[in-house]
This record gives sequence, structure tokens and C-alpha cells, in this order.
Amino acid sequence: MEITFLGTSAMVPTKERNHSAIFISYNNEGILLDCGEGTQRQFKIAGISPTKITRIFISHWDGDHVLGIPGLLQTLSSSNYSGTLEIYGPKHTKKNMKNIFKAFFFDNKLDIVIKEVKGKFFENSDFILESFSLEHKIPTIGISFIEKDRRKINLNYVKSLKIPEGPLLGKLQNNKSINWSGKLITPEKATYLIKGKKISYITDTVYCKNCIKFSKNADILICDSTYTSELEEKARDHKHLTAKQAAQIANLANVKKLILTHFSQRYKTTQPILEDAKDNFKDVVCAYDFMKLKI
Repeated sequence: MEITFLGTSAMVPTKERNHSAIFISYNNEGILLDCGEGTQRQFKIAGISPTKITRIFISHWDGDHVLGIPGLLQTLSSSNYSGTLEIYGPKHTKKNMKNIFKAFFFDNKLDIVIKEVKGKFFENSDFILESFSLEHKIPTIGISFIEKDRRKINLNYVKSLKIPEGPLLGKLQNNKSINWSGKLITPEKATYLIKGKKISYITDTVYCKNCIKFSKNADILICDSTYTSELEEKARDHKHLTAKQAAQIANLANVKKLILTHFSQRYKTTQPILEDAKDNFKDVVCAYDFMKLKI
């Protein structure tokens, strides 16, 4: 799994920071979290083909999180994109996407499914996607990517029993017992469990209970930190978090690593934001455009 930060600015981009966009690459899946203006150009610079996108998650419909969608869809349509593109978002997403297709004319060849989501909205054999409500000026949701636990073969054990590669080992990995040479072989003996990873994404919200509840025990929390705590009143007025509040959420939610993003243009460097958070949570970094994180 790899996370690429394509944009880390708030409402106004800077020379160093583009509008919000984060790309999660996992096996054959490519999940884009928000799509601010200029996102497809950021893909080019990062060396990632936009056709790798399989799902787009829209946290809310502020312009700095969605202005890149029309251009991205046009590019995908002209790139012989195959498969179904699923787009998820909060209330009004279907109507807003319909308006995009009315406003921008292009030969749309895409197979698109648009869903307004709440709670757990996707699950396959590898992972779960779960959304949760946040508190902003307009309907806004966060998301958690929850990888399922998986079993790996205990090679020394199965070799000692001379169990051949193939369907029998597959059954053990799927947590099913098998019979081999007159013996019952259980997954507990023949495999070991690898705990799945959890990534939570919180943006554009005031401090609220759902921030803590749904990021509980996350391996990675990516969190809005538009201002330092010196501007807490301004953050509250604009319905955003401070870096200190993001750190408090990470601490109370028992997350392993906190990554701050969505920085106001007023900060020429993110050092004040980092220092503001470190008073409450130690394992914290400020994201920057094109930062990659392998998990």
C-alpha cells in the first residue's frame, strides 16, 4: 500500500502546495481522496497514470476539493479508461455531478457509478471503506480505509508435512482446516495472522466526537490542520481544525501516526504547524506535495 499526497493546501493554493488530493494505491485499486484544481497535473508530476484510479471519494463540495473533477473525467474519457469508475460523496453528490456534465461538454465514454454514502459503503475480500459525518459549513464526510486481517502460510510447518503448493494451502489461508495424510491440519497451526492496516482521512471540520470515534486505532490518521492553535477562534469560525486539535484527536483515538495536511496559505513553511501538534502527539509529520508513504 502506498499513499501519495498530490495536494496539501487549503482554499488557496501556493507555489509549493496544490489543492487537496491524496491517492491510495493498493493492489489493483487506486483510491483518490478529493480532487482539487490541478490534480491531474499533479498525477503527471508524480509519475502516476490517472487511469489507475478506480474510485474517487469526495469529502465535500467546497471548490478546493472538487474543482479538478471535470478535467480529470475528460482526460479519463479520452484515455480509453476501462472498467467502472465509482464516485462516492456526501448528500447532493448525485445532483452536483449531474450539473458538472451539464456545464462541461465532452464525449463521455466513462462507465460511472455515483453513490451518496453513509457508514460502511464498500467491502470486498481485502478491505472495507467506511464514511462518517463531520461538522463543516456544508455536508462533509470523512473516510476510513480498513484492510482486512490476512493469513500467511507458515512455510516451515507445511514443508515439514510435505503439503504441496496449490488449493490446500489456499484453503488454509482462507481460514479453513484441511485433511492431509490422515491428519486434520488447522489454520491456527499452518498459518499466522497479519493484522490489517487502517487509514483514516479527516478534512474540513471542527473538533467533534466522530473524529475520534471513527479514527480509533488507525495506523495512519490524515487530518485537517488549517491553522495553528493561535488562530483557534478563526479555525472555529471557518469550521476547521488547528494542528493542536488534530494532535488531540490522534492522542485520544490511539492512532499510530498522524499526518497533517490542508494548510492555510498564510504559512510559508509548515514548521509552526508541526510544533503546535507535537505538544500533544509525538509521531506527527506535515505532508507536502508528492510525499509518498509506503505502509
